[in-house]
Amino acid sequence: MSSHKEAPAISEDPVADNTDVYAFVSPDNPDTVTMIANFVPFEDPAGGPNFEQFGDDVAYDIKIDNNGDGLPEVVYRFTFNTEYTIPDTFLYNVGPIESLTSKNWNRRQFVSLTRLDVTSGRTQQLADKLPSPPCNIGPFSTPDYVKLANAAIHHLKGGRTLFAGQRAEGFYVDLGAIFDLGTLRPLQNLHVASKMPAAPGINGTKAKNVHSITLQVPKTDLTSGGRKPTDPTDPRSTIGVWATASRQRVRMYDPKNPGKTINTGPWVQVSRQGNPLFNEVLIPITRKDFFNSQQPVDDKQFARYVTHPELARLLPVLYPGQFPRLAALTASGKPRADLSAILLTGIPAGIIPHFQNSGGTVMADHLHLNMAIPPTTDSPSNLGLIGMDPAGFPNGRRVFDDVTTIELRAIAGATYPLIDKAYTPDAAAGLITQGLTSSNTDVTAKNTQHYLLGFPYLGTPHNGYDNPSSNKPAPFPGTSAGMTAPVGGMAPVGGVATGLGSVDGGPDTSALVAGGAVLAGAAIAAGAAAVAHQRRPSADQAEPGTTR
Repeated sequence: MSSHKEAPAISEDPVADNTDVYAFVSPDNPDTVTMIANFVPFEDPAGGPNFEQFGDDVAYDIKIDNNGDGLPEVVYRFTFNTEYTIPDTFLYNVGPIESLTSKNWNRRQFVSLTRLDVTSGRTQQLADKLPSPPCNIGPFSTPDYVKLANAAIHHLKGGRTLFAGQRAEGFYVDLGAIFDLGTLRPLQNLHVASKMPAAPGINGTKAKNVHSITLQVPKTDLTSGGRKPTDPTDPRSTIGVWATASRQRVRMYDPKNPGKTINTGPWVQVSRQGNPLFNEVLIPITRKDFFNSQQPVDDKQFARYVTHPELARLLPVLYPGQFPRLAALTASGKPRADLSAILLTGIPAGIIPHFQNSGGTVMADHLHLNMAIPPTTDSPSNLGLIGMDPAGFPNGRRVFDDVTTIELRAIAGATYPLIDKAYTPDAAAGLITQGLTSSNTDVTAKNTQHYLLGFPYLGTPHNGYDNPSSNKPAPFPGTSAGMTAPVGGMAPVGGVATGLGSVDGGPDTSALVAGGAVLAGAAIAAGAAAVAHQRRPSADQAEPGTTR
């Protein structure tokens, strides 16, 4: 996964669990940058009567480093408060929610936004108590959800645009295979513990939602001195983007007011997200929550997990005979400077012709975005830079970038020739995939809710009435489910909510003995590594007001 339940402590605090961060030059408004921070992993659409929301007791930040020092120079802080309009009912709503001011809507949430210029100390309040949309409950409670979502798109002063609310999960992953001893279905015929044939991937986050903060701002809002970035070769055109969630240090249960809590004390960071999969795959499990508490400027302490990644040692074990050159490279002890550039410093000039996204030499885990590189609007590649598309990951991150394939191939050695031209990657490094996209130009992917080409970019959330869409019982243990088709019925407002997946063949349980203790250790690293495919919209599904 990108960063869903990636650390033991934060996995118990979903409203503060930062699942994904995106930062890209807006394709429909290229003088701006769009930043998205998602929270509440694996959100079930039918999770009533207390449907998911942001935490009123959490401070959510999107942070910008515009001088390469690993510290934020600009901070956007989002806070929320919830109000009940019908306190004597157990229901989220008592009738159809026709508008954001509907008298039928009981539990409402509002967002406030401040911008802090750290250098000058100036604080601006950009939004005060603006309504978030309700959750997408179903055709009777939220009959025109697209209308409600559009009403919650707020145009702020200074050319900024804000949305904070429920969206369809913008990330797809074959969870069932990945966490079954690090299997990639398209390559499972080569797996040490498998006798099954290769098979397409199955989306494990089908019909899940997230809570998403989406902010679009002019590029000049992000740069030092408000300069407009126009030169891709200028390091000042590159910014670092990451998101955090913080809680106050003390939480007390009030004996004088049973059922209530009091939060007090200074704010303490409990979650952070920059590059996808960084904490999920690279950081050891006993240090993951510590990592979440740290600042990017101090990320040199984690550099050894990047330059000597555990997964690079495990891939040759999981897939015998497929990665001999990777095994030799790993055994040599040479540090992976290619991964350090991709994930920590940004890629400096001179490595890739006509490209750089490095703000300096400080090792810091955040998205490195060169804002002077224009968006790719004609046949973008979901493989980003390794797919010859400089507007994609690791140059920032777009919603449809296939970050799992990109990072897995990089760890497998595909990017090592950038710093050692004598190295030839294993053929298998270029074949790694989860099987959830048809090609590198597929920006819709299978089994996903359609993306939007305009703000807020992530698709209309799945509604609870239609999801889950199948009541088919789980197969008998030791068998394969085969092809499963969605049950007919009303489709969720805003687009298709489910898709088809398949499993070919049945498991041979005797093969699971192979690999033993090594595979048990590989399950976390190799499993978690391949979990962050991204999705994009198709032309037949957009919310009104968005650009096609």
